[in-house]
Amino acid sequence: MAPERESTRERTPTGATAAPRHRAPRLDQPRPPRRRFLPEWDPEAFGRLSEKIARFLGTGRFIVWMTVVIILWVVWNIVAPASLRFDNYPFIFLTLMLSLQASYAAPLILLAQNRQDDRDRVNLEQDRKQNERSIADTEYLTREIAALRTGLGEVATRDWIRSELQDVVKELEERRRHDGHVVFPAERAERSPGRDADDR
Repeated sequence: MAPERESTRERTPTGATAAPRHRAPRLDQPRPPRRRFLPEWDPEAFGRLSEKIARFLGTGRFIVWMTVVIILWVVWNIVAPASLRFDNYPFIFLTLMLSLQASYAAPLILLAQNRQDDRDRVNLEQDRKQNERSIADTEYLTREIAALRTGLGEVATRDWIRSELQDVVKELEERRRHDGHVVFPAERAERSPGRDADDR
């Protein structure tokens, strides 16, 4: 049985004629950098540059300068001598330049808008979280004020004590009138002239 197992087992070539074994990448080491054929750039710096260009394209200064350049271009190619003209009447080269400028301006404007949308999304998220915190704080303060009102409803105030004392005094005076005897003997004593009636 042992010889049959050896015959069915695949043998790996060894020695100088053996094919090189493909080594799996090691997981404990970083990958070697790949060769890139395209140029590398900083997307943040490129985005800032695109925003500056988009802001300049949206100003009146750009429109004025572009109008001046087009007028000078057309006037030069009509009025100048034939040997000095570089773009004759159909102005094909001018059309090509304007198309090239438009083809670069549109993606730059879109890139600037995308960056602005990302900033607006972050600002909206921060505003939403701030509003949630403000609502939570307002609800907490509302509950605290309601608890204070409930607690103050059970506290005896000065007006309530005064009204209760006045009711007791009225009740005692009515008893005195019905019984005929004096409830407060101190009432016969003369009051001091500087004392007010509310000080009792």
